[in-house]
Amino acid sequence: MSDGIDNAAATDTLDVRVWRGDERGGDWHAYRVPAAANQTVLDVVTWIQRHREPNLAYRFACRVGVCGSCAMSVNGEPRWTCRTHVQDAARDGVLRIGPLRNLPLVRDLACDMAPFFDRWQEAGGRFVPSSDRHADIAAISPESPARRIADAAIQCINCAVCYAACDVVQWKPDYLGPAALNRAWSLVNDERDAGNKDRLRAVAGDAGCHNCHSQHNCTRYCPNQLDPGASIAGLKRTTMKAALKGQL
Repeated sequence: MSDGIDNAAATDTLDVRVWRGDERGGDWHAYRVPAAANQTVLDVVTWIQRHREPNLAYRFACRVGVCGSCAMSVNGEPRWTCRTHVQDAARDGVLRIGPLRNLPLVRDLACDMAPFFDRWQEAGGRFVPSSDRHADIAAISPESPARRIADAAIQCINCAVCYAACDVVQWKPDYLGPAALNRAWSLVNDERDAGNKDRLRAVAGDAGCHNCHSQHNCTRYCPNQLDPGASIAGLKRTTMKAALKGQL
């Protein structure tokens, strides 16, 4: 690989490697990027797109850690690039930026999110109302144990960082994955939901929660500090109890 970098190292520049290519193949391309105070990885990618590679493909939207669309692999770890500072991510002065793993590559740093959202649906991630629109609004105490469990799992914004961090997804591509199972757990504990019979069957299946090896990479890397590993453990207990009762 020809890096195209001037050999004269400069203290005010960054040594950056970016993956360029598509599903047919690609390679790492090297760039010198001006360093700046409080610089994020997304700042670096944007600079490269604006000043060196106008056809570089990547995703971003809010730039402030709300949407999650800027997730990429930064030196081998899945991260929101808008919240990841270069000074924290660079290793030996090198920043290596690639697409999220475990997802089909569209081009460069942009992945196809369809499999991730397909797993969400397969896990029963859709709320099933237990009453119609004409019924009174259900009064759910925020202090009830079930509501507390549900609240702890509902802040997922579908960035797919946990999906990219999960080794089980890599080994078993049809595995539902941490985000989908976390969503299922929040609905299992939603007292208004009426879909648990089918949902528990879905998450107890061959691609479901019992495939989890409890490595907790999903929890380690979740930018919103959720604990999908705990949600999956909850599903394991609940499906086992349902199986013993003959409910699956």
